[in-house]
Amino acid sequence: MTKDRTSEFADDAAAQVGGGSAATAAAGADTSFFGHPRGLATLFFTEMWERFSYYGMRGILILFMTAAVANGGLGFDVPKAAAIYGLYTAFVYLLALPGGWVADKVMGQRSAVLWGGVLIAGGNFLLAVPGLATFYLGLGVIIAGTGLLKPNVSTMVGELYSEQESARRDGGFTIFYMGINIGALVAPLIVGFVGEKINWHLGFAAAGIGMVLGLIQYTMGARNLGDAGVYTQDSATRARGFRMLAGGIGLVAAIFAVLFFLSRAGTVAITISGIANAGGVVIVSMAILYFLYMLIAGGLDATEKKRVVAIFILFIFSAIFWSGFEQAGSSLNLVAERLTDRVFFGWEMPASWFQSINPLWIISLAPVFAWLWVALGKREPSSPAKFVVGLVLLGAGFLVMTWATAQAQAGAQISPMWLIVTYLLHTCGELSLSPVGLSMVTKLAPPRMVGQMMGVWFMSVSLGNLMAGLVAGYYESLALPTLFGAVAATTIGGGLLLALLVPVLRRLMSGVH
Repeated sequence: MTKDRTSEFADDAAAQVGGGSAATAAAGADTSFFGHPRGLATLFFTEMWERFSYYGMRGILILFMTAAVANGGLGFDVPKAAAIYGLYTAFVYLLALPGGWVADKVMGQRSAVLWGGVLIAGGNFLLAVPGLATFYLGLGVIIAGTGLLKPNVSTMVGELYSEQESARRDGGFTIFYMGINIGALVAPLIVGFVGEKINWHLGFAAAGIGMVLGLIQYTMGARNLGDAGVYTQDSATRARGFRMLAGGIGLVAAIFAVLFFLSRAGTVAITISGIANAGGVVIVSMAILYFLYMLIAGGLDATEKKRVVAIFILFIFSAIFWSGFEQAGSSLNLVAERLTDRVFFGWEMPASWFQSINPLWIISLAPVFAWLWVALGKREPSSPAKFVVGLVLLGAGFLVMTWATAQAQAGAQISPMWLIVTYLLHTCGELSLSPVGLSMVTKLAPPRMVGQMMGVWFMSVSLGNLMAGLVAGYYESLALPTLFGAVAATTIGGGLLLALLVPVLRRLMSGVH
């Protein structure tokens, strides 16, 4: 999204299901923020600074891990660094599920956003402290904080509007979405420059400072939010939620403790790559078991079962898409650092600055795609057909990189235009698939299960991120034209296979376009 754009679309889609409370309507009467509630400004800048923190830190993460110790980095080889990167981005998405549950059952969205921001800032400041212990702890703390903040800040945006303000709410989310992209655009320029040109740890600190700025304005602007995000459950529900949360944390801690002692005793050989592979198996197993449960014991009628099968099929192709797209921060970031001519007028541009290209394309092209689908009218492709377009465009971007890296094998650095064109194709693929997929889930899922089905859809993104990290691990062991050619063949092949399935999916979707 910088790829995390899927979560933003997912958050928006899920949040728009609800409506504002009576108390929030009073806050909504103040329309001083571009004709929208003043509280939207508070959430706009909160999310902007959180995305600044996330994309800034993520833009330098694999570069820091693979940098030589003498240059201030960790000196990891690419397979290890890529596996860590994949696990980190995968769990950022996966923990959105329990993060939403914690807000609903334990503390409310408003407190979840606050404490999530505190954890994100604290995690980045831990990364600013040299040492492996602080590095791993910092990543874990950021994951937990993002899981709390991301699914809940968008829910609060939806609560600023009444159920009768559907069109106005859509406009509010459009403005909110611009905040996400502004943060993603600016972050690599600042954090990347500080990290690559001055000091890696100061770069992580800059990402933490961004989140602190977001927290300050969030606290100061809370008065404009009305009752949006305020905890409304009774004390018994909260107590029960605390007990379940404590039990869950205890169980996770116990599992880690057992694995740690088994590893120290030499009983089990635990590696980062092994954990990443096991994580993929767990995510796939969870998804399959969920869909099987829904079909067998979910109480669905025949039409609902067909639609759930359609969601499962598209879940698979969504994971394939994100396994390629999410290499922007890993393998493509390494291409920018190691193979791209970044010298302009005698000054070398930070490699992480290329991470700003995707949000720049998003800001430029999102209105074009929104207009295009409307302008096509009855000729507008179905949702599965748009998935096909997204996968093929993603593969085309990797074909560009196959060609570019083949030239780099001759020893010459490649032009920045290769990456710019690649990100253009990837962005067009993203705009064809990401918002379409999430809108489709809200339409196909049984109305009583939209929330949980959206949560399961997050798992396809999480799985894709994990697969992206594992694939990027072959950056040094495979010739890059071979690596990127394989990714291109997989994504384009997946698109062509899905094209054959479009008629079947349209029947399963039972009239949903």
